[in-house]
Amino acid sequence: MNVLLITADQWRGDSFGAAGHPVVKTPNIDRLAGQSVMFSRHFAQAVPCSPARACLYTGLYQMTNRVCRNGTPLDRRHDTLALAARRAGYDPTQFGYTDVAQDPRLHEGRDPWLTTYEGVLPGMSVRVRLPEDGKPWLSWLKARGVDVSKGLDIYLPEHGPADPPRGAPPAYSADDTETAYLAGEFLRWLGEQDRPWFAHVSFLRPHPPFIVPEPYASMYSPDQGPDFVRAATPQAEAAQHPYIAYSLATVQKTNFVHGASGSIGDWDDAARRQIRATYWGMISEVDAQIGRIMEGLEAVDMTDDTLVVLTSDHGEMLGDRHLYGKLGWFDQSFHVPLIVRDPGGRRGARIDRFTESVDIVPTILERIGAPVPDHLDGRSLVPLLEGAEPSTWRREAHWEFDFREVATGATEQAFGLPLDALNLAVVRGDRFKYVHFGGQSGGLPPLLFDMETDPGELTNLADDPAWRDVRLEMAEKLLSWRARHLDRRLTGIELTDAGPVAAGLERRKP
Repeated sequence: MNVLLITADQWRGDSFGAAGHPVVKTPNIDRLAGQSVMFSRHFAQAVPCSPARACLYTGLYQMTNRVCRNGTPLDRRHDTLALAARRAGYDPTQFGYTDVAQDPRLHEGRDPWLTTYEGVLPGMSVRVRLPEDGKPWLSWLKARGVDVSKGLDIYLPEHGPADPPRGAPPAYSADDTETAYLAGEFLRWLGEQDRPWFAHVSFLRPHPPFIVPEPYASMYSPDQGPDFVRAATPQAEAAQHPYIAYSLATVQKTNFVHGASGSIGDWDDAARRQIRATYWGMISEVDAQIGRIMEGLEAVDMTDDTLVVLTSDHGEMLGDRHLYGKLGWFDQSFHVPLIVRDPGGRRGARIDRFTESVDIVPTILERIGAPVPDHLDGRSLVPLLEGAEPSTWRREAHWEFDFREVATGATEQAFGLPLDALNLAVVRGDRFKYVHFGGQSGGLPPLLFDMETDPGELTNLADDPAWRDVRLEMAEKLLSWRARHLDRRLTGIELTDAGPVAAGLERRKP
């Protein structure tokens, strides 16, 4: 079996046609979903990119892999999806990026891998590495006759100012995007394969900067779409929690619109709606290239021999809660798509059970016949792909967010708390969501939401005496979850006079 793992960065789980979005057009993804199993309540375990991908690639929660921020090294003791696939006989090959900061204990002196979080996942071969500086893509554009003399200023609109956003396109065309570049490189590589293969195509879009060529730049009107999910004013939003107040005051426009300056709070609703329309256009641009990849598989008669997994590392606030980016405890930041086309699985099914990004490693390993380590936090989705109804499946989703700033100490100073208190953990069930912060005594206050009556999470019930029992129950669930998933790499093994014995369905030699 071939394996194609596609990630589209910063893609909200509600923002494609098959998910029921009222505006976004994704005909190719919708077609793929019709041939696949779609998981409608799939959640990432951490944000931003490096922490999210550490969970995705190791099958371990953040509390175990301990990748807290972009730039936190991934401890080399952790196995990865790529290493496991390599042991199974594949040559896992990267197109794009994996954002894995290298373990500094394995590098010396002035090794350039110690100056970036854009390292390569251990076990991956690299066909195309596309870092933030975009140099491989820019070189490709130059060979196609596109003027790249201004470097990443290519993300500026071809005409007029970048801010306020107007939805103006850049100078390059829809055939010249980073997405088109990576799709083309994958298809070229595909034509070289004469044995089972494993590819990870890691698209940058719809990650900022928010700009896209025509026809996608004008595909959606800013007047389209639902209302933003938010309090009446940024001030009312900030009053809910100190972390929201901090984010509203510090998140900068330049993180989302190249050439802009100032705080995101300076944008009015016209700008916010235009940004959202551009983001939707970026999703449709990615959809077109995913269609191109699927057509490429069909052209070489590999569709029925290929496990296709389409997902994202994390979501995007997109103006909800007056915020942009991926942060906090919000569903918008953690709910992501997951579509799995399994040659041996069902077609056109939709699964509403809670699934998590840590489930992808055991799922892929089981489907390629590789051993699935007992210590992984994720669970294989293969039973769900085949139509089974596991009686013990999880009833909540869980995620973590660490907002320490090690290099600058900015959050430590802003909140007056030590680094190890600058984190939160979430348990999110059908009805309630509970958010617990590190350093609770004297630290940041908890949050409790009734998702049935308050799906926008605008009313915190944590301090209401009427909800005290629910808060306690949710806190106990979170504590039990952490206790069950502490690193158990060796905890299920005991050395005896007969040698090592491992726990399991049957006591066995490890």
